[in-house]
Amino acid sequence: MKWRFTERMAVMAQTWRSSKRLTLFIAILLCASMLMPAAASAAYYNTYSTVATLGNANDCYAAQGFAVGSTYVYSVKVNGDNNKAVIYRTKMSDGTTTLMTNGDNGSTYATYLGHANDVVLSSNDGNYYMFVVTMNAGSMSLVKLKYVGTTYYKVGNYTIKYDGADKAMSGVKITSKDASNINFLFKSGRTLYRGSLPLTASSGTIHVTNSFSLNIEDAKVNGSTISNITSYAFQGFGYYNNTIYVPMTYKNVSIVLVYRNISTASGTIQADPNLSFRVTSSAFPDLFEIEGVGVANGDKLWFSTNRRTEPGDTAHDGVHYFNDFSAS
Repeated sequence: MKWRFTERMAVMAQTWRSSKRLTLFIAILLCASMLMPAAASAAYYNTYSTVATLGNANDCYAAQGFAVGSTYVYSVKVNGDNNKAVIYRTKMSDGTTTLMTNGDNGSTYATYLGHANDVVLSSNDGNYYMFVVTMNAGSMSLVKLKYVGTTYYKVGNYTIKYDGADKAMSGVKITSKDASNINFLFKSGRTLYRGSLPLTASSGTIHVTNSFSLNIEDAKVNGSTISNITSYAFQGFGYYNNTIYVPMTYKNVSIVLVYRNISTASGTIQADPNLSFRVTSSAFPDLFEIEGVGVANGDKLWFSTNRRTEPGDTAHDGVHYFNDFSAS
């Protein structure tokens, strides 16, 4: 009898110890789960704010190149024949927009910027410049403007060559500068090229090298690939903090794909699956086309648009930024 009692007590003690260990394990597991950070979800932005609407001075009704500074953004619009281009300066803080003046002849348009598909800003010794890719091959494939306030002057033009042949480019950004040279990143379609230019040169040839290409088919926007993405049109692009922002448009849908670590990129690179942008516009069903993008002061992603409610509509091109996004 005593033996049976002792055995029963031993079984009860063992059960109690096992229960205690299980309770302790569950408590530790719960604490660990509370301390572990939640898994990061993909950042997706699909709303925007309009800061300014752009006019159609000199019959230039098609928004093209776009560049972002620290206080102002600059938008280029061209006419149907690409033989006139106008430049608007918009103050980011309040949307005040001014049509810039061509200081070489006193007009408000230029005849040498071609399609003016992309623009990048630069400064040197207190002077401010714009480089514009014209989408033309030859000696006017890249044009340099000096601007003072709302007046600009043509101060340079350059030939871009690849493998010995003249090359037209659709996008341009500056990745770095030193005491002697400006280092450019050019784009044509989904291919990016590198080239440099003496800092103060007013003419010359930029011999570019093929740097890397963009994979778009596998790019995810809000977690999913886009089945007809090869039908989307490329535009200019933005560059900030070793990252490029690439806008693409199909009818009234515009997306922005993001590619990281550009300084060491080679071959074909993949889009960041955790950051994407899209505007699908019912307000402008005929066209919502993001033309160019740029990050200002480390926070907002700014962009310019061609927007149409119907064919022939030219009243709604604008300057905007994506809500809630910060690149910092």
